[in-house]
Amino acid sequence: MKFLKAIAPATVGLSMLTGGLAAAADCTASKWGKEDQIGSANLVTPERVLEATKLIKQGKTQPLGIVIDSQTPAFPPRGLSLQVVQPNQQGGQRLFAYEGSYNDDLMQLWLGIGSQLDGLGHLGQNGMYYNCNEEKDFAAITGLKKLGTHNMPPMVGRGIVLDMAQHFGMPFLPAGKFFTAADIQAAAKSQGVKISEGDVVLFHTGWTDAKFSSDPTAWASAEPGISEDAAEWLAAQNVMAVGADTWGVDVVPPQKEGRPFWGHVVLLKENGIYLLETMNTGPLVKDGVTEFMFVLGQPRVRGTVQMIINPVALY
Repeated sequence: MKFLKAIAPATVGLSMLTGGLAAAADCTASKWGKEDQIGSANLVTPERVLEATKLIKQGKTQPLGIVIDSQTPAFPPRGLSLQVVQPNQQGGQRLFAYEGSYNDDLMQLWLGIGSQLDGLGHLGQNGMYYNCNEEKDFAAITGLKKLGTHNMPPMVGRGIVLDMAQHFGMPFLPAGKFFTAADIQAAAKSQGVKISEGDVVLFHTGWTDAKFSSDPTAWASAEPGISEDAAEWLAAQNVMAVGADTWGVDVVPPQKEGRPFWGHVVLLKENGIYLLETMNTGPLVKDGVTEFMFVLGQPRVRGTVQMIINPVALY
């Protein structure tokens, strides 16, 4: 995979924001208790799941994940390599009496590529992560001892998609364009959507539809996204997850110099709210969908920070 050097300045800024603002003595335990590891996934309840089923009107399903391969642009140095093999079948060997043959596959990859879930152990500040977990205590090279994405129950509930491109009267939002809490509220009102506790909120910017295939370098070098106050407002609504049709949800270049991915800090670290990146929102918008039943059952690999996902919208 060709790595994208254009993102490198953001990685420098990311290391800057983790330096020296938070300490263990200032950390406040989660509202779900000091031992909690799943954050906003606590909002998945039987009542909310049953309510979400009422949003299925047409019997349609739409994958929210994109197809990825070795050429998929991603935050450097992320990538993947796939090999299809026929173990012990060299020279025409057959392993079974009926001369059957089979293929297997091997993959080496980063889990933060393509459509992905950012777990609560992904981004912190000054070594401190969600619910006062310090990196020295839980971030082992063999996997996270706490906050791994395998802990998360199936994420099922009401999903909504807000068309921010429509809100601004653009075919797609350009890189560096951010939308505020006021923009979100105005878009929700005009599109007849109410954001409620436990919702999965997705933003359609048109960025992936416009740039992913036509200019992958530009797609992964920058992006439109949420402002800092938008992240704070969404957290105050007690949503379960925030996602977008962009690779990082936050605006890049950042709204404030030296504070890239600040929404990650607000949502993941401070509030235990998950991030869903590179969501395939275009088909939902084209179909006139604003709310749907959201279903995600992520692969349960112990100790993972992120996970490649393909959630499903049912409507």
